[in-house]
Amino acid sequence: MRIIGGVLKRRIIKPPAGLLVRPTTDKAKEGLFNILVNYIDFESISVLDLFAGTGSIALEFASRGATEVIAVDNNIRCVSFLRDVVIKHEINNMNVVRADALKFIKTSTRQFDVVFCDPPYHLQELESIPERIFQAGLLRPGAMLIMEHPGTVSFERHPEFIFKRNYSKVHFSFFEV
Repeated sequence: MRIIGGVLKRRIIKPPAGLLVRPTTDKAKEGLFNILVNYIDFESISVLDLFAGTGSIALEFASRGATEVIAVDNNIRCVSFLRDVVIKHEINNMNVVRADALKFIKTSTRQFDVVFCDPPYHLQELESIPERIFQAGLLRPGAMLIMEHPGTVSFERHPEFIFKRNYSKVHFSFFEV
């Protein structure tokens, strides 16, 4: 896993073997951040990464200077790995939380400028996640939700949907409050 931009640019971070996750490909991540650079000022945002897995997206936001990044995952191995990376690389703007992402959505009282969500593609509740996030009030006015999802899912009829980008088998849908 490679960090593309910011203070950790060009660092290779190797997750432990055998994690049951599907990390966002470098090509897709690069495409995503090429889009985001036109929409947000990284140094003035708070970010929530749900289903963080290896933390590739959370680490990219942290590297680019987000004021705060919260990475949420339920897998103890992913959480331990991310906490070790945060300590090793002295990342002061990132917190790693072990929690079920769907429960976190329900119970969080915080608001964020960007929420990135990359649930397992087989998750039964996948299609309901954007509405859950909007109903929970996790987004500040003008904030952006980004869903990574398979091509078999479409969010284009959601009222807050703004656009979609595809990078091979990786699909990003963007929503705005």
